[in-house]
Amino acid sequence: MENEQNQDLKGCIARLRAILPYLSTAERRVAEYIMENSNDIIQLPITELAERAGVAEATIFRLCKRLGYRGYQALKIALVADLVTPIKSIHEDVENGDDMLTIASKVFDSTIQSFRDTMRLLDRDSLEKAAEAIANARRVEFYGAAGSGAVAMDCYHKFSRTGISCIALTDSHLQIMSASLLTDRDVAVGISHTGSSKDIVESLRIAKEAGATIICITSFMKSPITKVADICLFTTARETRFRSEALASRLVALAILDSLLVGVSLRRQEQALESIEKTRKAIALKRY
Repeated sequence: MENEQNQDLKGCIARLRAILPYLSTAERRVAEYIMENSNDIIQLPITELAERAGVAEATIFRLCKRLGYRGYQALKIALVADLVTPIKSIHEDVENGDDMLTIASKVFDSTIQSFRDTMRLLDRDSLEKAAEAIANARRVEFYGAAGSGAVAMDCYHKFSRTGISCIALTDSHLQIMSASLLTDRDVAVGISHTGSSKDIVESLRIAKEAGATIICITSFMKSPITKVADICLFTTARETRFRSEALASRLVALAILDSLLVGVSLRRQEQALESIEKTRKAIALKRY
């Protein structure tokens, strides 16, 4: 997605955050200046931005290309779209005097903005390919660790109810063992906020060597997990003092996977509805 070189790509600020850890020192200075002074950038010629950020104009062009834009003007056009509805200080951190309702309001607002930012990053073709791959798979395996492991388990719970043959694995040894037994009829989904979890990336690499289609869900466009994936879906979130961006990105990842669940179910509607009805009846036995 980041290589489309399309000036209409949305979510300029979200894209900057997603690639920030992988930029050179000079590129990072430009990116941070743009994020901190986004309202001013619209009026700045490239020469002045270069002077303010203390870099060469070529550095700004390289950054634009990394983001998927044809040039500086295309970046500014995308930035305007980000600023059409100014974001108030909804990402402000909690303060000592905040009551619980105020805290809840700030947390909810921040989470809602994470969903909006991620929607700007989502790529139609990638979503279609991911849904198609899962719908046609013989078997689907979800890999995650720590917080992402909880997301993987949630996927197993939801997708299995629709009749999809799937499993969630959070143990690194079980992941890599199972990955080695996959085939070209299977799909492996790796979930990692940073995209740098060595165990997840290695398991996906083994699954890819076995012929499986690889889907990744991550917040960082240039992270190691994107190098082994066939299909990349990106999340984005912002960090506050008591709530890391990983916590919010977990909720966004769940929303993406819920979207895939609905898309996959529509593609195999008869089987999905039949399976859901069977599992619903079975679960009813567990209730008083």
